[in-house]
Amino acid sequence: MTVLTQEQIATLTALRHELHRRPEVSGDEGQTAERIIEELTAVGADQIWQGLGGHGVAAAFSGATEGPTVLLRCELDGLPIHEISDIAHKSETEGKGHLCGHDGHMVSMLGVAMALAIRPATGRVILLFQPAEETGAGAKAVVEDTRWPEIRPDYAFAYHNVPDRPLGEIGLRPGPGNCASRGLQILLEGKSSHAATPEDGVSPGPAMAALMQALPALGTGMIGEDGFALATLTHAQLGEPTFGIAPGRGELRVTLRCMTDERMDALVADAISQVAQHTDHLEVKLRWNDIFLSVTNDAEATDIARRAAAGRGHDLYEMPTPMRWSEDFGRIGGDGAKSAMLYVGAGENHPQLHNPDYDFPDALIPVATDLFCGIVANILGAAQT
Repeated sequence: MTVLTQEQIATLTALRHELHRRPEVSGDEGQTAERIIEELTAVGADQIWQGLGGHGVAAAFSGATEGPTVLLRCELDGLPIHEISDIAHKSETEGKGHLCGHDGHMVSMLGVAMALAIRPATGRVILLFQPAEETGAGAKAVVEDTRWPEIRPDYAFAYHNVPDRPLGEIGLRPGPGNCASRGLQILLEGKSSHAATPEDGVSPGPAMAALMQALPALGTGMIGEDGFALATLTHAQLGEPTFGIAPGRGELRVTLRCMTDERMDALVADAISQVAQHTDHLEVKLRWNDIFLSVTNDAEATDIARRAAAGRGHDLYEMPTPMRWSEDFGRIGGDGAKSAMLYVGAGENHPQLHNPDYDFPDALIPVATDLFCGIVANILGAAQT
């Protein structure tokens, strides 16, 4: 089922290809935002907010009477990854690509905007085009924007396409949906020396060797279990690429990942403790990056989405475990709304997210649009002509 005409689907598909050719990375989505504003203006949004938390954009579509606010969120940013593809709409910007599907998420929400030419019976719909999702910075900046109270929803929904699942299948999971994660950068400063007299220096090497074993060992359990934790070593650098200098500085980067924010607090404390145990002879600096809260799906919001999907003939998949990867939607849902992240299959043999040959399946545009229109109708009532 779809609420869109074939002409509208063709228009949205062409727009996705346009956005795919011109990706912008987190914090630099200005041209993408301007293009979205053009489309929202053309379909007659009742109000448009610009520059939310950076380059974020939001648009309101209001019903005839008061009622709840339903927010539907998508993402503006691409990735700093070189695209390897022979598709006609391949990225025209070297080293940048829409290799996560945010171009498709945007046009799906623009499809909802087209359908909202016929407004809901009550309340209002907010379409949020969020900046900087990939770094975990965008949702925090949006929620901290002074205009957020004008937008703050009662319900919030988002979706992500999921390779390795059947095309168009709707995945649902009440409770933990996406893991919390954060990047830990460990900077170690000792004292360099001549390679012939390493005893006259203070090398971070032994501490790094110990931490490269101790930090990953903090991981426990399997995804889906309350105690699940994962610590992944992602980068290590010791000294300079020479043969005459015993190293005086080093760096480690580790990504911490848990199902819940409470478990993350404990994992952070354990990681800091391990660093302290192995580096008492060194100067140490810790920096935290890419901080994502967990996505915890509200039972009522998930059930609303389930009924909308089933009622419109979409295949459903009750997910037994959360996604390991993180999603910045956790801060939107954590701001008081009843929220749910949905997971729409991108095809069982589709390239993985962040692969250099990834491309969003155009067939998902009408599927996602129809799903979100169903959610809006279930909460705000039948559209009014």
